[in-house]
Amino acid sequence: MKSRRDFLKTTGGLVLATGGTWLAGHAHGADAVMGPAELPEGTLSASLLEALPGKVPLIKKSWRPPNYETPVSYFNDVFTRNDAFFVRYHLANIPEVAAAGWRVKIGGEAVEKPLELSLENLQNDYEQVEIAAVCQCSGSRRGMFQPHVPGVEWGPGAMGNARWKGARLKDVLTKAGLRKDALEIVFDGADSGVFPATPDFVKSIPVWKAMDENALIAWQMNGQPLPHWNGFPARIVVPGWTSTYWMKHVTSINAVTKPFDGFWVKSAYRIPRGKFPLVDRFISQETDVNTPITEMVVNSIMTNVANGQQVAAGQPFEVKGVAWDGGYGISRVEVSQDGGQSWRSATLGQDYGRFSFRQWTYMVTPSQRGPLTVMARASNRAGATQTFELIANPAGYHHNVVQRIALNAA
Repeated sequence: MKSRRDFLKTTGGLVLATGGTWLAGHAHGADAVMGPAELPEGTLSASLLEALPGKVPLIKKSWRPPNYETPVSYFNDVFTRNDAFFVRYHLANIPEVAAAGWRVKIGGEAVEKPLELSLENLQNDYEQVEIAAVCQCSGSRRGMFQPHVPGVEWGPGAMGNARWKGARLKDVLTKAGLRKDALEIVFDGADSGVFPATPDFVKSIPVWKAMDENALIAWQMNGQPLPHWNGFPARIVVPGWTSTYWMKHVTSINAVTKPFDGFWVKSAYRIPRGKFPLVDRFISQETDVNTPITEMVVNSIMTNVANGQQVAAGQPFEVKGVAWDGGYGISRVEVSQDGGQSWRSATLGQDYGRFSFRQWTYMVTPSQRGPLTVMARASNRAGATQTFELIANPAGYHHNVVQRIALNAA
């Protein structure tokens, strides 16, 4: 395994994928491979590119539990390759689940007819739907917080966009006889902690969100079975909400009549009340001071340029990127090539649905030699726009500060 320093020295900053294929795009230095300079120095110097079984080399953040980030160049495609999709776990024991033996139990005090489904049941007994949606860790870009906060020091690649296919969660809950007094739906998966005292990773969502037509029990990703590291054989998909609720290797779904009091809902993944422009609220889990994180905030990233890149003065070049939000839909992306003094609209790419990445492009022509700062900001149909200042919060969530890329025109 190579350190970041060794890797950049031998590859010039390009990413070497499996099979010896060099990733295309403008890759220069750490920004294009291991992450931006804002990451803690220890994080950058210790970063490795490592391939898990079935994956191309990803940016390794930790092994137990496995946390691997997608290099930004993979986001030049609107849908993120399965073998390049980021990996996020809280617990270290992750069993290899066999499709033939997998079962998910649907129960709890708020259902009248408990069910147990096999993968075959899930695929054949319910209408199959496919939704394009961004799966993003709540802490994506946490490592770019100033001052730094504890947690996995993610750069911008703790996310991916895919087509997810499966049965609607509401159809399964309806068949189980969901009662009117159901308040929350609780999910558990096959992974577990090394020590008995480690809290099991169990999550809940409000019943109204579970009954949304877009929430799925998904078994397919980009036309293929889910990779092991992304939840095989089935996972929960909650489009628009951060991936903390997207339970991998799901084994139980329980409807309850009282607020779930597990650690990962009651104590973790919470944000200060009133700081973020959220519409979807998890009211049964709110306190006077904080609330569970729910929907993603509007965001964007440039995917084919990196800090320090040299461009030709007087020659146009294309800047590419993606934008996304919590499901309201991207209305516009604006680009500045003078450090934010003026803004022009970028060209939006095909709309694959309100939960998907929206690609955008913009032609930049440096007017003279010297430094050039390109910025991009996205807005959504709900009227929200990316921020220029970080919204501080203890866990480092919702980093959506407008990105700045410093180039050099020569």
